[in-house]
Amino acid sequence: MNVYSICLCIAVVYSTTAFVTPASRPQKKILLTCLSAEESTPTADEKVAPVEISPMESGSHEELMYALGVNLARQLGDIRPLVENGDELANVAKGLLDTVIGRLTEDGQQALLGARGKELNTLIAERANNIKKQLEESGRKMLEEMEKTEGVEKLKTGVVVHILESNESGQSPTRSSTVKVHYHGSLPDGTVFDSTLNGEPLTFPIAQVIPGWCDGLLKMREGETAMVGIPPDQAYGEEGTPDGRIPGGSTLFFKIQLLEVLSAGIGGSPTLLGADGQKLKKDESSSGLLGADGKPL
Repeated sequence: MNVYSICLCIAVVYSTTAFVTPASRPQKKILLTCLSAEESTPTADEKVAPVEISPMESGSHEELMYALGVNLARQLGDIRPLVENGDELANVAKGLLDTVIGRLTEDGQQALLGARGKELNTLIAERANNIKKQLEESGRKMLEEMEKTEGVEKLKTGVVVHILESNESGQSPTRSSTVKVHYHGSLPDGTVFDSTLNGEPLTFPIAQVIPGWCDGLLKMREGETAMVGIPPDQAYGEEGTPDGRIPGGSTLFFKIQLLEVLSAGIGGSPTLLGADGQKLKKDESSSGLLGADGKPL
């Protein structure tokens, strides 16, 4: 859970009743359904049993409405890290429910947030900071464990690289290279924030990615697969990403497949052109370096 998601959650709780007018208040049946849902909210001693499929009849209108609820909940994000126990979660759920169905009036919402707004802001800031500290600590520990693995290299920047599938004959990129890769990025808790493994590979200049990515790729050869651990200061720092997908202070873990070095600095060559002024090709025997006689080495 990050500050962005927390703020979004509060904003949605605050604004939803703007769409509910007295003439369109939910009917008794809906209220009873909501009360039933409220009664089933887990307490501090209860755990929610996960389900793999929708509990609604497939293809039904009920399932469509259930999907709407799932979609809205996914936009809010996981609010569980913001609460400390089941009782708090139950009260948060009740606040959401009462606002969504219009039980708490607009005036009531304004009065509540006006009276407890400062405390709420303090609570959110404190707990978001605690979440951030937990992320930083778990990331640090995972990097330390990763370092203990045989064959792992820790760079001066703190980036940790583990070559999983090597290719000694592959070309190495440089900072000026453009590469084609597949990758799978996750947070210390296993949350996947980005991946190309089920789609098309990504092509980009190395110089345009975060420092930790750049360092990891420079330790790889074409055709290799590696696990790269990137500390926060070599990733998105204390602020995280603007879209909230990566919280501030997060250590990142990427599985990277370097599929192809497309251009520039192949094998560390200092120039894009050979001695004949033509663009170097990867299968040429010459490295592009010139000897004292001005001819290719």
